[in-house]
Amino acid sequence: MDSAMIIGIINIIIIGTTPLIFAAIGELVAEKSGVLNLGLEGMMLVGAVSAFVTLVITGSYFMALIVSLISGLLMSGFFAFLVLYLIANQVASGLALTIFGIGISSMIGKNYIGTPIEGLSPYFFVIMSFVIVILVGYFFKKTKTGLIIKAVGESHNSAHSLGFNVIKIRFLSILFGGAMSALAGFYISICYAPMWQEGMIAGRGWIALALVVFATWNPERVLLGAYIFGGVAIIQMNLQAFGVKFPGQFFNMMPYLVTIIVLVIISGNKLRIKLSAPACLTIPFNKNQ
Repeated sequence: MDSAMIIGIINIIIIGTTPLIFAAIGELVAEKSGVLNLGLEGMMLVGAVSAFVTLVITGSYFMALIVSLISGLLMSGFFAFLVLYLIANQVASGLALTIFGIGISSMIGKNYIGTPIEGLSPYFFVIMSFVIVILVGYFFKKTKTGLIIKAVGESHNSAHSLGFNVIKIRFLSILFGGAMSALAGFYISICYAPMWQEGMIAGRGWIALALVVFATWNPERVLLGAYIFGGVAIIQMNLQAFGVKFPGQFFNMMPYLVTIIVLVIISGNKLRIKLSAPACLTIPFNKNQ
């Protein structure tokens, strides 16, 4: 394997990993506030199809981005309404959001499968992913608002007693997560693989959820985890190219198998998880109680 091939593989890993970073960093912010949103896969799909269809109709990449972000805000806003105002179960609501996203994206995009478009260069968004991670890390460590979000995630009752609006803080955190998931979808359908195909997110939303746990809710570690999982996906494709004799299904499941193994290893350290995870994660808040 010469240096040019190594550089090429690294380039592919960086480009292919970017949507994981967007989705994971958005979910990390939501979870820091104490809310678990399992709807990433659905929001990414809707973000992808809305961007693609808008680009085909208008020819404007800017409009495609705006519509994609709006779709993420609408879906995450609906989820936030369910879990914050109606006190619905977060896990069930998140799963319903994913199922809804799969269905609505399939319906919207059914007439656009195979429609050709000219994709955007991914490198601007690659740089953006690094910038967002750095800014989120700074936000939680150095700003008052970031510390308030962390406080809400650790003890919403204490934060409420100090006068902080827990519902508003969580609502905005969820919206940020939805926008980032939609941005990840935009990147996939417009930059990474400029096309629309049903189910093209291919489980990346679930991997992004696992990345948050892998990173132990630390923004900077999201980058490390994303490139590990992205590297595994690229390596399995190159093993096939080098003629390694394993069934194709084995190579396809490798990224998800590694995700499960890593989560099992991390979950074994219960003290670390307890110290890192927001104490109020998935616990509903009712200011009337």
